[in-house]
Amino acid sequence: MKNFTYSIPTVVHFGEGQIKKLGGEIAARASRVLVVYGGGSVKRNGVFDAAIAQLKSRGIQWAELPGVEPNPRVATVREGVRLCREEGLDGVLALGGGSVIDCAKGVAAGFYYEGDPWDFSAKKLTPERALPIFTVLTMAATGSEMDEIAVISNPETNEKESFSGPCCYPAVSILDPTYTYSVPASQTAAGTADIMSHTFENYFSPIETNYLADHLAEAILRSCIQYGPKAIQTPNDYEARANLMWNASWAINGFLKQGKPVAWSVHRMEHELSAFYDITHGVGLAILTPNWMRYVLNEKTEGRFARYGTAVWGLDASLPTRELAQAAIQKTREFFTSLELPSTLAELGIGPEYFEEMARKARTGSFDKTFVPLSAEDIVNIYQMSL
Repeated sequence: MKNFTYSIPTVVHFGEGQIKKLGGEIAARASRVLVVYGGGSVKRNGVFDAAIAQLKSRGIQWAELPGVEPNPRVATVREGVRLCREEGLDGVLALGGGSVIDCAKGVAAGFYYEGDPWDFSAKKLTPERALPIFTVLTMAATGSEMDEIAVISNPETNEKESFSGPCCYPAVSILDPTYTYSVPASQTAAGTADIMSHTFENYFSPIETNYLADHLAEAILRSCIQYGPKAIQTPNDYEARANLMWNASWAINGFLKQGKPVAWSVHRMEHELSAFYDITHGVGLAILTPNWMRYVLNEKTEGRFARYGTAVWGLDASLPTRELAQAAIQKTREFFTSLELPSTLAELGIGPEYFEEMARKARTGSFDKTFVPLSAEDIVNIYQMSL
């Protein structure tokens, strides 16, 4: 394992009814907040009213930024920054899933920056200061409630890029599994794929000596396989929703990647799909991941895939290594299909027109230091396999 420094400053209140702690946590850090949310589901399922009741109970003032897109746009971030400045706000409260939280992070960091918030995603600078961020999570997927990363889209340039900084960790996150009961089956499936993909990105690494992280990754994957279908079949299954919610946080809160190089290869490839076609992130990941696995399977990597097959899928360890590896990859595809997720880009109406441009944009220097180094041509080949 390589040297590392690990810190998660986020306070997490997990479980049913934990919204009751929101008012006190915000009051200790802010007095006027921007309430950020998406298409209005939080008003239909009671989350908005519960959060506002907490603000009122502590005399906290608020303004609203509704309508955050599934792939949050920089224009919405800019509007949030404007509101915070004009209204004299000193905190940002996100009610929703990863997209809403990512937008809130962009607003919080953009508040203290005189330039365009897109500069963070364009890698022109790293945010060093942000308003305190509070989250009430309503979907288990991205893990943004417990990490410092935000992903923002710019439709004007067909770009979808991430930024991060220690200041972008949420100060407090409320994780109530009952708030995910109303998440549709399709979104629960996409969220499960997203959680698994985060885990895969950390698990498949050239360094395989982090015993604790590897076993935790395998446990997260087994948990998704067990509880993803249950949450879809029985939306009000608290045990299933709770496990998925906690899986999502731990899949990407930084623990699994410590001591190893991680390139986020499949995520980089999918971000280009979302940037050009505005598709659901988890759907794109479900399509690309098994094809990436097939593409990078070779004599050096087959052992890792074989371990994945035995530890996660319970495959027969006495089988030949390559056979085990291939069976594990096939199990991955079959699982995503069982969740009724698309298995090809063609099902989404996506063709090869932009593959070369997408591959060029997706590839960074980190692709040279990951599980299997990939060139732009390799990325195009994986896109082609996914048609």
